[in-house]
Amino acid sequence: MGASALHFATTARLLSAEARRLGLAVPGFRSPPRLAGADRSLRRRPGSAPTIAVRLVGRPRSAVVADMIEGVVVSNALAGTAADRCRAALWNVVEPVPVGPAVVSDAA
Repeated sequence: MGASALHFATTARLLSAEARRLGLAVPGFRSPPRLAGADRSLRRRPGSAPTIAVRLVGRPRSAVVADMIEGVVVSNALAGTAADRCRAALWNVVEPVPVGPAVVSDAA
Protein backbone atom coordinates (compact mmCIF):
# COMPACT_ATOMS: atom_id res chain seq x y z
CA MET A 1 0.00 0.00 0.00
CA GLY A 2 1.31 3.44 -0.91
CA ALA A 3 2.02 6.29 1.46
CA SER A 4 -0.55 9.04 1.90
CA ALA A 5 -0.08 12.59 3.12
CA LEU A 6 -1.88 11.66 6.35
CA HIS A 7 0.44 8.68 6.91
CA PHE A 8 3.45 10.93 6.20
CA ALA A 9 2.30 13.59 8.69
CA THR A 10 1.56 11.02 11.39
CA THR A 11 4.92 9.34 10.87
CA ALA A 12 6.72 12.70 10.97
CA ARG A 13 5.11 13.50 14.33
CA LEU A 14 6.04 10.10 15.79
CA LEU A 15 9.64 10.28 14.55
CA SER A 16 10.04 13.86 15.76
CA ALA A 17 8.80 12.98 19.23
CA GLU A 18 11.11 9.97 19.46
CA ALA A 19 14.12 11.92 18.16
CA ARG A 20 13.43 14.56 20.81
CA ARG A 21 13.13 11.84 23.48
CA LEU A 22 16.51 10.42 22.35
CA GLY A 23 18.11 13.85 22.68
CA LEU A 24 18.65 14.24 18.94
CA ALA A 25 18.16 17.26 16.71
CA VAL A 26 14.66 17.11 15.27
CA PRO A 27 14.62 17.72 11.52
CA GLY A 28 11.70 19.13 9.59
CA PHE A 29 9.84 16.90 7.13
CA ARG A 30 8.27 17.86 3.82
CA SER A 31 7.14 16.33 0.57
CA PRO A 32 8.07 16.21 -2.26
CA PRO A 33 11.81 16.91 -2.61
CA ARG A 34 12.66 19.96 -4.69
CA LEU A 35 15.36 17.98 -6.44
CA ALA A 36 13.77 16.49 -9.57
CA GLY A 37 13.82 12.69 -9.66
CA ALA A 38 14.98 12.29 -6.05
CA ASP A 39 13.16 9.99 -3.64
CA ARG A 40 14.61 11.89 -0.68
CA SER A 41 16.81 14.88 -0.04
CA LEU A 42 18.27 16.60 2.98
CA ARG A 43 18.73 20.35 3.14
CA ARG A 44 20.90 22.04 5.75
CA ARG A 45 20.70 25.76 6.41
CA PRO A 46 22.81 27.66 8.91
CA GLY A 47 20.90 28.41 12.09
CA SER A 48 17.98 26.06 11.45
CA ALA A 49 17.15 22.38 11.69
CA PRO A 50 17.78 20.24 8.61
CA THR A 51 14.80 19.50 6.37
CA ILE A 52 14.17 16.00 5.06
CA ALA A 53 12.06 15.89 1.90
CA VAL A 54 10.58 12.58 0.78
CA ARG A 55 8.64 11.65 -2.36
CA LEU A 56 5.37 9.84 -1.54
CA VAL A 57 3.79 9.26 -4.95
CA GLY A 58 4.23 5.76 -6.35
CA ARG A 59 6.20 4.47 -3.37
CA PRO A 60 5.33 1.92 -0.70
CA ARG A 61 4.86 3.17 2.85
CA SER A 62 7.84 1.18 4.07
CA ALA A 63 10.17 2.94 1.61
CA VAL A 64 8.88 6.36 2.68
CA VAL A 65 9.30 5.52 6.38
CA ALA A 66 12.80 4.11 5.77
CA ASP A 67 13.80 7.35 4.04
CA MET A 68 12.39 9.42 6.90
CA ILE A 69 14.27 7.36 9.49
CA GLU A 70 17.51 7.49 7.53
CA GLY A 71 17.06 11.24 7.25
CA VAL A 72 16.98 11.54 11.05
CA VAL A 73 20.13 9.41 11.30
CA VAL A 74 22.01 11.39 8.64
CA SER A 75 20.88 14.80 9.88
CA ASN A 76 22.27 13.93 13.31
CA ALA A 77 25.55 12.60 11.81
CA LEU A 78 25.14 9.25 13.56
CA ALA A 79 27.30 6.27 12.60
CA GLY A 80 27.97 2.73 13.73
CA THR A 81 26.24 1.49 16.86
CA ALA A 82 24.65 4.87 17.62
CA ALA A 83 23.04 4.91 14.17
CA ASP A 84 21.82 1.32 14.56
CA ARG A 85 20.28 2.06 17.96
CA CYS A 86 18.60 5.18 16.61
CA ARG A 87 17.15 3.30 13.61
CA ALA A 88 15.82 0.54 15.87
CA ALA A 89 14.20 3.04 18.26
CA LEU A 90 12.60 4.96 15.40
CA TRP A 91 11.29 1.80 13.69
CA ASN A 92 9.83 0.63 17.02
CA VAL A 93 7.87 3.87 17.28
CA VAL A 94 6.33 3.67 13.82
CA GLU A 95 5.91 -0.10 13.62
CA PRO A 96 5.76 -1.52 17.13
CA VAL A 97 6.03 -5.27 17.49
CA PRO A 98 2.52 -6.61 18.04
CA VAL A 99 2.01 -8.27 21.38
CA GLY A 100 -0.34 -11.22 21.45
CA PRO A 101 -2.56 -12.28 24.32
CA ALA A 102 -0.82 -13.48 27.43
CA VAL A 103 -0.38 -17.20 27.69
CA VAL A 104 -1.71 -18.55 30.97
CA SER A 105 -0.26 -21.77 32.24
CA ASP A 106 -2.13 -24.16 34.52
CA ALA A 107 1.16 -25.47 35.91
CA ALA A 108 1.93 -23.81 39.18
